[in-house]
Formats: sequence, C-alpha cells, structure tokens
Amino acid sequence: MNRTLPLVLAVALFMENMDSTVIATSLPAIAEDIGTNPVTLKLALTTYLVALAVFIPVSGWMADRFGAKRVFRFAIGVFVLGSLACAFSNSLLAFVLARFLQGMGGAMMTPVARLVLVRATPRNQLISAMAWLSVPALVGPVSGPPLGGFITTYFSWHWIFLINVPIGLAGILLSGRILPDFEPEHTKKLDFTGFLLSGLAASGIVFGLSVISLPALPPVVGVVTALFGFLMAALYILHARRAANPVLNLRLFSNHAFRAAIVGGSLFRIGVGAVPFLLPLMFQLQFGLTPFQSGLLTFASALGAISMKFVATTALRAAGFRLTLIFAALAGSLLIAANALFAPSTPHGAIFAVLLAAGFLRSLFFTSNNALVFAELSDREAGQATAIAAATQQISIAMGVAIGGGILEITGYITGEPLGPQAFVNAYVIVAFLSALAAFSFIRLPADTGSAVSGHGTKRTAEQEQALAAERSAQPSSA
Repeated sequence: MNRTLPLVLAVALFMENMDSTVIATSLPAIAEDIGTNPVTLKLALTTYLVALAVFIPVSGWMADRFGAKRVFRFAIGVFVLGSLACAFSNSLLAFVLARFLQGMGGAMMTPVARLVLVRATPRNQLISAMAWLSVPALVGPVSGPPLGGFITTYFSWHWIFLINVPIGLAGILLSGRILPDFEPEHTKKLDFTGFLLSGLAASGIVFGLSVISLPALPPVVGVVTALFGFLMAALYILHARRAANPVLNLRLFSNHAFRAAIVGGSLFRIGVGAVPFLLPLMFQLQFGLTPFQSGLLTFASALGAISMKFVATTALRAAGFRLTLIFAALAGSLLIAANALFAPSTPHGAIFAVLLAAGFLRSLFFTSNNALVFAELSDREAGQATAIAAATQQISIAMGVAIGGGILEITGYITGEPLGPQAFVNAYVIVAFLSALAAFSFIRLPADTGSAVSGHGTKRTAEQEQALAAERSAQPSSA
C-alpha cells in the first residue's frame, strides 16, 4: 500500500480535528483581545460544530458532482481562509463568522478524505489505510487544548490559526500531486429539500446539545433547538423515503454491515465524546493540575491511538470484524468506567497507563468500524456512506458531551456539591454503559462480514471475488 496517500489525507484531518478543540484553553485570551467575555465566546465553538453539521450531508454529492480530489483541495483552501479570518478578527461577530467559514471547509475535508481513500485503495488494504486515517481523529481532540494553551501562553493566540496556513498550503500542493484524479459523475441535481431538512436537523441537534453542555445561552434555548433538530430529522426521514435521489440515502441502512457500523459507532462515540470533556475538568478542578499538566496526561490516549495502527490489520485478519468490534467496544467501555476510580492520590503513572490502553482500544474500534462502513458497499455508494458516517459522528460526539455535562449538573444539584467527585464517578459509569451497548450492534453480524476487507476466514477464490465485484457494480447508484 502507498502510505503517502493516507498520510497526506491524515495531515489535513489532523488540522481539522485539532482546530475544533484547540481554542478551548485560549478563550479568555481571545475574549479579552476582541472585547467580549469567555462565556459568550463559547458561541465560536458551537458555530464551528454547526457549520460542520450543515455542510457534511452535501459533501458526498459535491464529491461525486465535481470530483473528490477537486473538492478536497477546495475544502482545505476554505479552511485556510477561515483560519486567516480568525487570526485577524477584532470583534465577536467577525470571529464567529470566521469560525463558521472554517467549519464549512472542515465539513468537506473529513468525509471527502475518506471517500478518496476508499476509492483509491484496494479492499484488501483498506484496514491498514484506515488505521493511518483514524489516528488524527483521536490525536487531534486531545492534543488541541494543551497545544492551544502552550501557543497562547508563550506566543499569541493568533498563531493557533496562522499555523494552519503553511500546513494547508502544503496540503493543497501535495494532494494535487499525490491524490489520484476521480472523474466527476453524472449525478442527478441536488436534492435541495433534503439538503435543507438534513442541515436544519443536524445543526439543530448539534447546536442544541452544545448549548446544553456549554451554556453560553440559557439551557432552555438548547433544549428547544435540539427538539427542533429532531423534528427536522423526522421530516427528513419521511422525505427520503419518497425522494428518488435523497441527499442522504437512508436505503444504505438495509445493508447489515453498514447499519451495524453506524449504530455501533454512534453509541461508542458517546462515551468517547464525553471523556475529553470530563477528564480535563476532573484533573483541573478535583486534582488541582494546571491545564498543561492535564493535557500531558490526556495525551496518553493519543500515544495509544498511534501504536494501534501497527496491529489493526493483524487483529482483523485473525478475528474478523464481529469479534474485534465486540471486544474493542466492551474493553474500551470498561476503561472509560475505570476513570471513575481515579483520585488525587492515584499515581500519574497508573493514570497514564489506563489512558494509553484506552486510546489503543478506541483507535482499534474506530479503525475497524470505519472500514466496516464500506466493507459491503460498492464504490458508487461510498460518497453517500461517508456523508452519513460523518454526520452521525458529529451528532454522537455532541450527545456525549451533553450527556456528560448533564450528569455533572444533575448530580451536583442532588448532592449540593457542584462538580464534586461523585458527579464525575456517575458521569464516567453512565457514558461507559452507553458505549458498551455498541457491542450489541455487532453480535448478529455473520462471522465472515467484510472478509474481502479484513482477510478473515476462508479466502474467496478469484472467480468469487470477480462475481462479488460484478454484483456490487450492478447495484443502483445512490448518488
């Protein structure tokens, strides 16, 4: 496998995933500089997530219509422009609009990068490629806060965004040289009604849950907005059943492997989304650590994620998708629950070891799950699959943060001790239970699911592979 291709894509994804969290520790400095307060500036965090939610659903259609390589390079360019606008913002409105522009670029980068990888990589090499591509999604969120704090402390918050410029320009140049050219497909015109409904649904849910967990606005605003988003989602489902070419083709859920990957991945991601929110709070408020010390501890999960890529292919070849995902979901959830055992007296070495193992298992789960999304689909269905997977990812992460924050608030209200030790214990145990439910999504999968990708079990003959490829090619296009 040519590792240059996934590495080029991974650099862009690291930039996007890191940037979604990098300003968290820099809010006070940015707020002071542009004349607002940190609580109000949290709208910038929410605005970025809303932009992702709005434009992710249309990413698959755009990649098919204009060519995946062209859209990917354009997305990096939009992200770089948004970064420049952030760096030169001098008011709250300018900063929020700049973050929205960044989110528009980020919304295209992640799903289109996966689409490029799937279409350019032979199925029997997809696991190894996905291992490289999964690392940025796990490393970025945990490296963002300490990196943002370091840059803000020793340089200036402006460099949080300016550093994206040379990285982005290098990404545009390298992707132009390395990524294969994909001819645009003769897709049907955009399902505008579906785009409007899906955008309102995803953005309403993400914005509402973000306001609930990061209350820059009254929580009732978040509740009402989230309910509005769920209503729009129900309307979109009704629309998609009647539309000939919906922007998000829900018929893909009839494929058992795709359905299990989306449902199981969403459940597991609830816990994974909550942990980066809960751990820094606990380390700083309960343990008395500085933001930088907290960041160094949580970075252990990133090291675990990186080390996993060396074993993912071997694990899936030996055990297959079903057993690997069940094991990773259950073991990973146990390690989320293990965070409830941490106390100020717990040796940092023990905490580091637990977080290292947790990062390893999460990366194993998501590498396997991301490959399972495409394992039984045709290449023509990959564009739709990437958009659905990316949209559900944003919603499940927002749900994880909202659930984790909600448990802290409810426990504090009951015990009268805001953000006390018991609140964190309850939060870890509950989100770990929700993540463990992901295992049930994979139990009914046949043992040979995705064997052409994992290499598990009896190898198909060349004639069987050709027949399977012909069958997939004959499936109706979902574009």
